[in-house]
Formats: sequence, C-alpha cells, structure tokens
Amino acid sequence: MADRILTDEIWVAVAPLLPGKDGDPGCHGRDNRLFLEAVFWIARTGAPWRDLPAEFGKWYTTYTRYHRWEKKGVWPRIVAELHKGGAAELRYDAAGLRWAHGAASVAPVSRGGAQGKAA
Repeated sequence: MADRILTDEIWVAVAPLLPGKDGDPGCHGRDNRLFLEAVFWIARTGAPWRDLPAEFGKWYTTYTRYHRWEKKGVWPRIVAELHKGGAAELRYDAAGLRWAHGAASVAPVSRGGAQGKAA
C-alpha cells in the first residue's frame, strides 16, 4: 500500500470543505479520503495519472474528479486548510496542485562528469 498522509486529525479539518459528502446536492463521492490520498500521491511523486496505483481506484476517474474539483475551486481551499494546520507541503497555482519539495529534501543530481568512463 502506498504511503498515506491524511491523519485522522487532518481528515477532520478538510472533510467539511469537500464536495460529494452526505448532505451535498448531486452525486456523492464514494470515498473522498481515498480520493485525496490518490491526488496527493500524484502530487508527491510527479507520476503521470496512468501510473496511479490500483489501490486508489481507476486513474481516469480520479483524474476526471480532480479536474472537476479544480473547476469548482476546491483545491485552493484544501491547500489553505492544510497550511493552517501545518499538515502538508502542497502548493496550488495556475499549473495545478503540486508537492512543494524543499531544497533540503531533494538530493542534487550529477549530470555529467565520469559517465561512461571506466573506473
């Protein structure tokens, strides 16, 4: 199972902000918590949607729902709530939702040097 970031405390904080919960008009999301975990997995890994692990459900359904929420303006509210609680390093801008990797968390990559040379 992929790593999860939504603790019960974080979930309680963001759940009321999400569309598709009981009491909302229209369709209800089957599992908003799992959906958020799927989107956070994509944001963290930078993987293409097609590489979403099957444990999160169908990739295209998740992708479509992500974009519906984007049109509704849900992601900025979620990110703002997560930042209030200091719960996640997510950013949302015109390019979409992404994990904000700090400089210290990304190892430098060597591009050149001794590649192809015998040791």
